[in-house]
Amino acid sequence: MKGLMSKRRRSFLRTLGIGGLAATGLGLSRMAEARSVPAPAVAGSTGKAAAMGPIRQVHAGVLDVGYHEAGPREGQVVLLLHGWPYDIHSYTDVAPLLASAGYRVVTPYLRGYGTTRFLSDATPRNAQQAVLAADAIALLDALKIEKAIVAGCDWGARTANVLAALWPERCKAMVSVSGYLIGSQELNRMPLSPAAEQQWWYQYYFATERGRSGYEQHTHDFARLIWTLASPQWRFDNATFERSASALDNPDHVSITIHNYRWRLGLAEGEPDYDPLERKLAAFPAIGVPTITMEGDANGAPHPEPAVYAKKFIGAYEHRLITGGIGHNLPQEAPQAFAQAVVDVDHA
Repeated sequence: MKGLMSKRRRSFLRTLGIGGLAATGLGLSRMAEARSVPAPAVAGSTGKAAAMGPIRQVHAGVLDVGYHEAGPREGQVVLLLHGWPYDIHSYTDVAPLLASAGYRVVTPYLRGYGTTRFLSDATPRNAQQAVLAADAIALLDALKIEKAIVAGCDWGARTANVLAALWPERCKAMVSVSGYLIGSQELNRMPLSPAAEQQWWYQYYFATERGRSGYEQHTHDFARLIWTLASPQWRFDNATFERSASALDNPDHVSITIHNYRWRLGLAEGEPDYDPLERKLAAFPAIGVPTITMEGDANGAPHPEPAVYAKKFIGAYEHRLITGGIGHNLPQEAPQAFAQAVVDVDHA
């Protein structure tokens, strides 16, 4: 299948009742035979859905990782990775959809979120892109998972990209919101247009000590502002926000957030052990595992256009635009479309 979706694919999506989805298929020829997922009981996470639980803990690398697990243990593993300033509840409706389809779904809190803690006070509070992916590999090792479908949004999408680029043998397939997000400090030093720079205002705010102090003092208010700007048409309620904002009360959250954004601009050092991995990532490696990239039609956060990154995916590939006012937190705003992408890429 190449170019626009086939009539068969369109008919398949209409049968599922997945509205507002447009896709450009570039090689996923078996999509129409993939299993479908039912509509979630609470579409878009209105706040009425229960919090994800119970939360399990496992020592993985330098962390004691908190994670939610759903579905049969013998099922194909799906690793769901959240971003900033969100948490595992980006997948509050996605996880049960996939579990009901027979998948083993693992949704961890990233370092600096929820119940995830560092095992040692001496460990650097490092959040460079390579270390977040190394955390994911350590978690897979700790859970004795050889290979997983990796899927993510925001920081989670970048981490999924890094996993697929550096450890393709551990990734069966990938779903990535906003496409190819691997970066480099050298590229990030290059100035953008004034309009593009304005979108990254918080990155420059975090580059200052005033910004660090401001985020530390007003973490929840800051996160709510980002949610609103990044998803301008998402009418989330207070219960939905507070359920996720509580994960930001982690003692390392501010340090992890500030280091991530300062490292991107070359204003903070990473750990030397990760230099070889970062050199590989700075070359912007192609990704060969089957991939579906996704974008919401109302994403208010900075994001690249699909045409810019399409050629970075050299295996089976498809891009999907999810319409209907879907913003940056796509898994929570359009859970059925996200879950369906996971099922479809599994059958690529």
